[in-house]
Amino acid sequence: MAAIPSRPESSSNIGIIIENNPSDSKLSELGIKSWPKWGCPPGKYTFKYDAEETCYLLKGKVKVFPKGSSEFVEFGAGDLVIIPKGISCTWDVSVAIDKHYKFDSS
Repeated sequence: MAAIPSRPESSSNIGIIIENNPSDSKLSELGIKSWPKWGCPPGKYTFKYDAEETCYLLKGKVKVFPKGSSEFVEFGAGDLVIIPKGISCTWDVSVAIDKHYKFDSS
């Protein structure tokens, strides 16, 4: 069963939402190009999210392993991703990341 490309995908256990190839109008509406950029080389990185992060990957590929879960999610260039507040996870980066990001201040 193939996923519909414009529809968000989510793992209910993990809570990370991935939208593959969002439309240019959606990216423009969100103001992605005005968001700060962040990147990293391949490797493993541990993060704890004190706020919800929305990010759009320009380059790269990563598997995210939430702490205490046997599941993981994988996303890469062209994906719009929402990572929930409160999650701790390890990013296993296979292709260097370049992304725009925004943290929810509420």
